[in-house]
Amino acid sequence: MDGNGRWAERRGLPVADGHREGTRALRRTVEAAIDLGVRSLAVYAFSTENWTRPIDEVESLMEIFGETIERELPDLAKQGVRTRFIGRRDRAPDWLQERMAALETETAANDRLSLWIAFDYGGRAELVDAARRLIDSGVRAEDVDEDALTAQLYAPDLPDPDLLIRTSGELRLSNFLLWQLAYAELYVTDVYWPDFRRPHLEEALASYARRQRRFGKTGGQVAP
Repeated sequence: MDGNGRWAERRGLPVADGHREGTRALRRTVEAAIDLGVRSLAVYAFSTENWTRPIDEVESLMEIFGETIERELPDLAKQGVRTRFIGRRDRAPDWLQERMAALETETAANDRLSLWIAFDYGGRAELVDAARRLIDSGVRAEDVDEDALTAQLYAPDLPDPDLLIRTSGELRLSNFLLWQLAYAELYVTDVYWPDFRRPHLEEALASYARRQRRFGKTGGQVAP
């Protein structure tokens, strides 16, 4: 969800205003995804590298996450959205950790759409942590395979994404779901995240539907 800061800068607004507008874009996008039949949606909210941003911006982000959990996500829960947070989480303020855990518990039975929010997440950190858990479990080297490693990821039941959408014209993975995105289709739009709306999501899904997914094979099959 890129472009919050640039969106605010172009309007002469504080960066925090861009992040708050980004939370509204998240709600719009989740509601549109429900209408369009999407069953699983993962969003990158805060990376392990984001802690290096200015302290006031990080503090504002923590406050905005708390506001989002209290104001935006409960309405989505009423629409059948199950929310889960993936990442290390332990560096977040205690009050925010409590809100995250409470929302996960409250929405555990929802099954209309799974919303995965990557918080204090880094793809490399996830793989390092998974490797450590494999070692701690005492697994033999000859028993280590893709399934064994997948079982040690932050969210083993997170489906491998079919489509990765990058807003604001960014052309990199930015350490997001490095293991899970191995064969995802990429879609890039110049639209800043706060301006992202249903037509943009529909355009991304239509682009995906026209592609042939080969998974390393010479043939191809049009994505359903």
